[in-house]
Amino acid sequence: MTRDSHGPEPTTAAGDSRLPGGGRPSRYDFSTRGVTFDSGGTACSGRLYLPDRPADPPVVVMAHGFGAEQSFGLPRFAERFAEAGLAAFTFDYRGFGDSEGESRGLVSPGRQVADYRAAVDRVRRLPAVDGARPILWGTSLSGGHVLRVAAADARIRAVVAQVPMVDGRTFLRSRSPRYLLRATAAGIRDRLQSPLFGPHEVPVVGDPGDLAGIVEPGARRAYLDLLPPESDWENAMPARSLLALPRYRPVADAGDVACPTLFLAGDRDDLVPVDRVAAAADAAPNSTFVRLPIGHFDVYDGEGFESAVGHQLTFLRSVL
Repeated sequence: MTRDSHGPEPTTAAGDSRLPGGGRPSRYDFSTRGVTFDSGGTACSGRLYLPDRPADPPVVVMAHGFGAEQSFGLPRFAERFAEAGLAAFTFDYRGFGDSEGESRGLVSPGRQVADYRAAVDRVRRLPAVDGARPILWGTSLSGGHVLRVAAADARIRAVVAQVPMVDGRTFLRSRSPRYLLRATAAGIRDRLQSPLFGPHEVPVVGDPGDLAGIVEPGARRAYLDLLPPESDWENAMPARSLLALPRYRPVADAGDVACPTLFLAGDRDDLVPVDRVAAAADAAPNSTFVRLPIGHFDVYDGEGFESAVGHQLTFLRSVL
């Protein structure tokens, strides 16, 4: 494993990820179009960001984090990749965003991994991109999904795991016994009542002391800041979503990921401990570990975003 405790600072040299004045890439540098695909008999919604050059560019397949949608922070990364000559394909899991499927908002790691594999299959059949060996990109919960997908697919070119949730057992260690008891009761209630009366829901994100999926200090405001102005997203999910997280351990798959893999962790991440990300990087045979002085949600805006996307582009240029 290549270990980089802080990582080189991105520069403003030609070809780097930063733009003059910190602006967004010009829409003349790329086009976008909607793409649908099937997963488990359900239509899922995706969006392809296609650069104007080169022909048949490599493609990055991208999915959102816990309880979110593809419009939450992913377009900024996809636009930077397209500006750098990489195609990007973002998508919503079943039950999220513009994708079809029930139950709405259900966070099921197993189902989401299956959706990610279906998205990869769709990308391999897209014209105008080099989809035979796609790059996988995940953030937070999807940062764990990409490890699981790549571990079972030798045709993956590279993986970017950004502040990845790699060990659900940290969910148990970071929650109080009272929270775990309430979460278990709510999840069981949801499983029992959903077939007849519809789901019993809890918030995706809340404040400390709330019964919600994410309750770390400051997380609620940071999460809601990711929503685009036109979003009709509701802060609610079936409570049984909470039961799946403690059993989800993609860190166990890291050793089977043969392709180059970038692990990007934050020193001030209260949601995903940096030592668990480092453990996954240690297990992966061809990994690069970058540790930044940021929190979990800092990667989506400001200096945290610029640093994260700069490291990612540097890594991708090295493996393409």
